[in-house]
Amino acid sequence: MLLVTYDLWAFVSENWRELLDGLVNTLKASAIAIVGSLVIGVVLGASRAHRLPVVSQLTAVYVEIIRNTPILVQIFLFFFALPQAGILLDQFTVAWLSVMIWGGAFNSENFRAGFEAVPLRYREAGYALGFGPLGTFMNVTLPIGGRISLPSSINTYISVVKNTSLMYVIGYEELTTTAINISNLSLETLESLTVLAVVYLALVWGLSAGIRVLESRLALPETR
Repeated sequence: MLLVTYDLWAFVSENWRELLDGLVNTLKASAIAIVGSLVIGVVLGASRAHRLPVVSQLTAVYVEIIRNTPILVQIFLFFFALPQAGILLDQFTVAWLSVMIWGGAFNSENFRAGFEAVPLRYREAGYALGFGPLGTFMNVTLPIGGRISLPSSINTYISVVKNTSLMYVIGYEELTTTAINISNLSLETLESLTVLAVVYLALVWGLSAGIRVLESRLALPETR
């Protein structure tokens, strides 16, 4: 046990700069994708919940396509297929864009369900106070529906972070790619993958714990 611990510590001591760079790249792509998927989820979820003509139907098509095709195929499409149409995206752009679009599709359903769960009497109260449709959404439906959809959206954000590991297929220097490259050069496969698993575990657990705290603070009074 002590020998294994020493080997891991020696591995980290030798490669911490590369691993840190990979972690930073993972965090950058994840942060952009999480924020983007949140915005997509709110906008498209609202369009479906309120049955907006055309937009609601297009959103349904988008959700079905993304949710029913592997994200790996979507990554290949952005990186290898779009250049055939004259659209060339760099590795970083493909990294955050692909997981953002994937997360946005799932989030749109999360928020749609949350918005539809807001009781009709609350919206009617908003109209009675003089709010228009947009004002009622911003002041009534969004605050309540957003809180209702928070638990399911947490799982989406966690999956967004984990899905960045698939960017090794396009050579983006995120954490997984970095660990695999180090493993290939040093033949320290056990150490590389162990450190990779520990870092992802800490990253995802930390994100989950932070959002759970936020969820408890934003919980509706009857669900506290």
